[in-house]
Amino acid sequence: MSKLSQKHLLGIKNITRDDIELIFETADNFKEVINRPIRKVPSLRDVTIANVFFENSTRTRLSFELAEKRLSADVVNFSASNSSVKKGETLLDTVNNILAMKVEMVVMRHASVGAPHFLSRHINAAIVNAGDGTHEHPTQALLDAFSIREKLGSVSGKKVAIIGDILHSRVALSNIFALQKLGAKVMVCGPPTLLPKYIHTLGVQVELDVQKALQWCDAANVLRIQLERQQIKYFPSLREYTLYYGITRKMLDELNKEIVLMHPGPINRGVELSSDAADSAHSVILDQVENGVAVRMAVLYLLAATV
Repeated sequence: MSKLSQKHLLGIKNITRDDIELIFETADNFKEVINRPIRKVPSLRDVTIANVFFENSTRTRLSFELAEKRLSADVVNFSASNSSVKKGETLLDTVNNILAMKVEMVVMRHASVGAPHFLSRHINAAIVNAGDGTHEHPTQALLDAFSIREKLGSVSGKKVAIIGDILHSRVALSNIFALQKLGAKVMVCGPPTLLPKYIHTLGVQVELDVQKALQWCDAANVLRIQLERQQIKYFPSLREYTLYYGITRKMLDELNKEIVLMHPGPINRGVELSSDAADSAHSVILDQVENGVAVRMAVLYLLAATV
């Protein structure tokens, strides 16, 4: 079996194009598995994986847990909200206690940027970053790129617009890294207040007009407004944001082409996407969810070979 170049999946920035292609090829096989009558393989039968989530999550956590169970791994779920973290236990002590129970892999989400990287330097288990603050969310970027590849045949040469709250999004940064490594052209679009000051250093095009971004792109990845991460007001109101940056079915129908419409979830219906846009023929949002399980199975399977 081919191996990844890294022991951990901490971010897309840390891996190579060959790593991404290997993950995709492996995910192709696992997608066949999850669509057959018996959706389980014994690949990780002797591996114990801990899902350590210090932030709320629905889709990502369920997707990882399902991927682990499809691979026949033993699964331990940890939630900070009802743990000894509330009593003052440190991150390292928490994880070391979990590892003392003979856990080989840790899937981790944390509000602090760099938390998985810190942990990777202090423990022997393989770590998968399930989101660290506003930094990276590598498996989301992998499943997004996998979904574009599935729909359009390849990622190389395609034009992808990332639209919305770029400033607070870990999905945006990971997507930019993944798409560029696979040869896509990337544009970001959103209000100037929601674009990072460093955005021009990432080699992406910047567009402030959502209509022009949609006309330009082959695929649009629409991000939600992350109000929970915003300490100040970045725009006058949600109504005004929707007026200028919300995408509707009418806007999609007026394009002179088909585009792939994506969203990492959860969708704020009626804000960044109208319901008729989210449920339109352009949308691959539910395909992204299905592909997420296959891609995460591939990541866990490949990383297990490095443990």
